[in-house]
Amino acid sequence: MGGVRVADVMTRQVVYLPSETTVDEAARVMKEAGIGDVVVTDGASLAGMLTDRDIVVRAVAENADPTTTTIGSIITREVVMIEQFCTTGEATALMRERGIRRVLVCDSERKLVGIVSLSDLAVQLDPTSVFSEVSGQAPIT
Repeated sequence: MGGVRVADVMTRQVVYLPSETTVDEAARVMKEAGIGDVVVTDGASLAGMLTDRDIVVRAVAENADPTTTTIGSIITREVVMIEQFCTTGEATALMRERGIRRVLVCDSERKLVGIVSLSDLAVQLDPTSVFSEVSGQAPIT
């Protein structure tokens, strides 16, 4: 796994939502796209990342009204990025070090080009893993 580049395993489908989007709308978008995270913007700026876990822990578990709670109020604001030509071993080490499940992937100019998740790395390590589906895409994580 060490010599494979992040660009070879990352998910290139990045969905952006504005921070004023409600939690229920974000959940619908994530379900329809078959993803477990979205990048949240505040105008032209990156505000953070919203994951399905953020929705559960910071909204549902707190009894927040999903029709009025905005994703900007529950997102993870500290995002971690890795360059697309880094190795999957470096991505794994970064995730382990930071205790995270996803890393935003950027190009050499720090432009966002994808997201790499633990499930992306698991599929790379073992294509027959439980994360693989018939479609070849990892399930929502």
